Amino acid sequence: MTESIRGRFIAFDVETPNAHSDRISAIGVTVVEEGALQKSYYTLVDPQTHFDRFNVALTGITPAMVAGKPSFPALWRRLEPLLSSGILTAHNAPFDLSVLARCLRDYGISWRETVPYVCTCQMSRRLLPQVPDHKLDTLSRCLGLDLTHHHAGSDSRACGAILLHCLQAAGTVRPFLRTYDLTAIRTLRPSAGGERTPDLL
Repeated sequence: MTESIRGRFIAFDVETPNAHSDRISAIGVTVVEEGALQKSYYTLVDPQTHFDRFNVALTGITPAMVAGKPSFPALWRRLEPLLSSGILTAHNAPFDLSVLARCLRDYGISWRETVPYVCTCQMSRRLLPQVPDHKLDTLSRCLGLDLTHHHAGSDSRACGAILLHCLQAAGTVRPFLRTYDLTAIRTLRPSAGGERTPDLL
């Protein structure tokens, strides 16, 4: 098993209540470590804002379902140690990271200025060119993964499984590592000398 495959990755997925994408209605987190999916965590979240019909139809999450659920600040004490413990991983990661960044900003929560991450959508485009497209549901179907799409817990587990498949194919995560600026809400461009490999690797 290579060093990268032995590493610790935190695959996560968020669902949002409306088109602003600055609040979370559900989050799923799956720990990937020692070349296997480890523990998973899922919860509905009270986004403390309105729901759009489109998002309700997409995720199946309604205002009634999140009534009485913890808000993002209440969850953060549990989420922060998890998210800090490995390299963040998501499918179409810039979207999930942007939602996380906006939640942190709008609730006035200080965490980190930047975080290392990998995107399984980007990885699969390079490593699995034979797949018809690189959407999470298409990849899951092609790889024989169980998926309840747009359920954050199921999506995070599928993301973790796709990551492992890609790591087996590539042998290393280093070419796919990126840095996300949580303050500017964008991926940082590599410097002329290349991005510094995150210490978490």
